[in-house]
Amino acid sequence: MGSNDPVIRDVEKWLTDVVVGLNLCPFARRPLRAGQVRFTVSEARNDEALMADLLAEMELLDARPPGELETTLLIIPHYLAEFADYNQFLDLAEWLVERHGYTGTYQLASFHPDYQFAGTEADDAGNLTNRAPYPLLHLIREATVERVLELYPDPEAIPERNIRRVQSLSREEMRKLFPYLFPSDPPG
Repeated sequence: MGSNDPVIRDVEKWLTDVVVGLNLCPFARRPLRAGQVRFTVSEARNDEALMADLLAEMELLDARPPGELETTLLIIPHYLAEFADYNQFLDLAEWLVERHGYTGTYQLASFHPDYQFAGTEADDAGNLTNRAPYPLLHLIREATVERVLELYPDPEAIPERNIRRVQSLSREEMRKLFPYLFPSDPPG
């Protein structure tokens, strides 16, 4: 951690303060502290380039053992700014995982500054659980997820617990944790 790249710094801060700090993913703390999370910026500005970057990250994970590299956050600062476009790209990303035989090996988690769960309003606080400073594709090793879920009591309750947690945040806490969502708010 501690990159000189401001995009990576923003995502590292989000992962540390929001995902780990609010315990939204109870499995993130260990690999983050162990330095097993790869933060990489995609320069892609179209689907083909982003798919090439995503495939390269899966191949990199294949080449490195989990003890060395557990997971990758592919950061997309120059493309898919609109959530609808990002959401549509997720179908291509899942196709790519399947097409290259990575189903059951890697799973994708999705994060976007305007993330909106189906059936919610755009300003629903529950959407904060998947809002990051930039569009992200998070590659997770399926074997790790399965191993951790076996040890975690009631993993099915995690999403609802996370929604309650972010809904309990004050406006000031939200502004501090998600400054990229409140650019027009006066400084507090």
